[in-house]
Amino acid sequence: MPKIIVVYFSKTGNTKKMAELVAQGAQGQKVEVVVKPVQEMTSQELLSYDGIIIGSPTYYGSMAWEIKRLLDESVAFHGDLYGKVGGAFSSAANIGGGNETVILDILNGMLIHGMIIQGTHKGDHYGPVSIGKPDARVERQCKALGQRVAELVCKICD
Repeated sequence: MPKIIVVYFSKTGNTKKMAELVAQGAQGQKVEVVVKPVQEMTSQELLSYDGIIIGSPTYYGSMAWEIKRLLDESVAFHGDLYGKVGGAFSSAANIGGGNETVILDILNGMLIHGMIIQGTHKGDHYGPVSIGKPDARVERQCKALGQRVAELVCKICD
């Protein structure tokens, strides 16, 4: 059975809630889903998953250093994540606080690994963004991201 990891960093609980919602969306497919805080994760563990979804709060327009460290350490496995499916999401305190730049920073790392990224023509194009606590719109977007990644993983692993 294909496996997906939803890895996140969260101080306030908002990004953690988003990670749980992303996982809910993926669980409707024929995949195993693991949700894990980045503090309990090693970069080598990424190799065990067919889909990797990363969430970070927005700090000064970029990802939290804990997430950046995971991506930096993944350089040791450069090329080994090729063909895996990726996605990203972010939370921030303010509109225009840098959510999209965080998502794009995470996706850039995934693209450099040769991962497959799928956007959407509906809603949050690059990945879900939340301003503060996730509301009903964010819940829908997070579940949709999880579902899209899981569906693509299933197609690729078939």
